[in-house]
Amino acid sequence: MVMPDAERLCLALAEHLRTGLHPDTALVGIHTGGVWVAERLHAALGLKTPLGTLDVAFYRDDFSRSGLHAQLKPSDIPFDVEDRPIVIVDDVLYTGRTIRAAMNEIFDYGRPARIDLAVLIDRGGRELPVCPRWVAHALTLDPDKNLQLERSDAGVLSLRLIDA
Repeated sequence: MVMPDAERLCLALAEHLRTGLHPDTALVGIHTGGVWVAERLHAALGLKTPLGTLDVAFYRDDFSRSGLHAQLKPSDIPFDVEDRPIVIVDDVLYTGRTIRAAMNEIFDYGRPARIDLAVLIDRGGRELPVCPRWVAHALTLDPDKNLQLERSDAGVLSLRLIDA
């Protein structure tokens, strides 16, 4: 399977979002790949509201099984969530559990006007009723495969297919 170009997908996703955003919209990227995508979207769209980031590890419903990850990063929401439209940004959408965890964490900061979802890749295989509003690329992967977004030392994003 040939992997789509992650940098081009980021540009395409920015164009999809451009027409559907409110002036007060805030982007919130999910660590780690979602933050990388959100950084590119935030710059491409010229948003005034600072970029937010989430590490949803403690909010995952499988936390007790997977335990604490060594790469845990702090969440940072540098804006008032109350009554603000929020777009959660992630790299690869699969089961929907990460997005559910992100929504739970966002509500700890306040009650947004709405929450939408933008993803670079929708790989199918949902376990929860989560549907992105914006998708750069959709594909179907076998459950024994994963897509991983990587960032080079130069900051270039690429997608890699790996065994689960």
